Amino acid sequence: MLISDHDVDRFIGEDVPYIDLTTKILGIEDRVGKIIFATREDTVLSGVEEVLKIFEKLDIKCNRFLSSGTFLPKDKIFIEGEGAAKDLHRAWRVSLSILEYCSGIATRTKAMVDKARSVNPDINIFTTRKVFPGTKKLSIKSIILGGALPHRLGLSETILVFKQHINFMGGYQELAKMMPRIKTIAFEKKVVVEVANMEEAVLMAKSGVDVLQIDKLPIDYLAGIIVKIRDIDPNIGLIATGGINIDNVEAYAATGADAVVTTSLYFGKPSDISVKIELI
Repeated sequence: MLISDHDVDRFIGEDVPYIDLTTKILGIEDRVGKIIFATREDTVLSGVEEVLKIFEKLDIKCNRFLSSGTFLPKDKIFIEGEGAAKDLHRAWRVSLSILEYCSGIATRTKAMVDKARSVNPDINIFTTRKVFPGTKKLSIKSIILGGALPHRLGLSETILVFKQHINFMGGYQELAKMMPRIKTIAFEKKVVVEVANMEEAVLMAKSGVDVLQIDKLPIDYLAGIIVKIRDIDPNIGLIATGGINIDNVEAYAATGADAVVTTSLYFGKPSDISVKIELI
């Protein structure tokens, strides 16, 4: 994941727009110390490389680190650096925030992937693009480290037809009539259509759609649609979405869907990570 110098400068600038007033007033700016980050719970690390870039920007020497994607039990040190007190304190909070939030996403993702694949080893976990603005790169990096993939990164990359599009077209019947032309024009792209009941799913399957995204349905009803669509065309991709989280992902995985899509991984408890800053 490309995190630019501009991104890193922005991270630092949000927390330290001018100076660290406290270390200056205390007169400890140039005293040399070390900063140590460690897990307080089982954690999939994410954000480490961004913290190393922050260290570089702030003249902090990194003595050791473990890469993002590493799974660690609690009470394990994974980053240690040394530098002037003014730089260590400027790096402290922004680095800890990145590590805790990103590692929280990666850890939740691994837990969901493991639960889903305990039921259906071939299922994929995808995440929506509904990230909090400004956090997309870090969020996407974190879900990938946890074993998931982005459903799509933006409107420009896939053809995904929602009910909101259908409202401008006169219904699913009209979309079905257009499908041959759509697939001719965009022949290198898969066409994904969201449906919300058996009738819509069957109509779209027969029209030649590549993937059906089945939204907000009871699990038993969803399972019935999947069986029906497999009979029509076993090659159609089937995605379950809407309200899927770590508590119900096993049930959705058991329906036979090829993938589930969720937003839930972006939101939740950050990982609990300790940080110590000490005089050398």
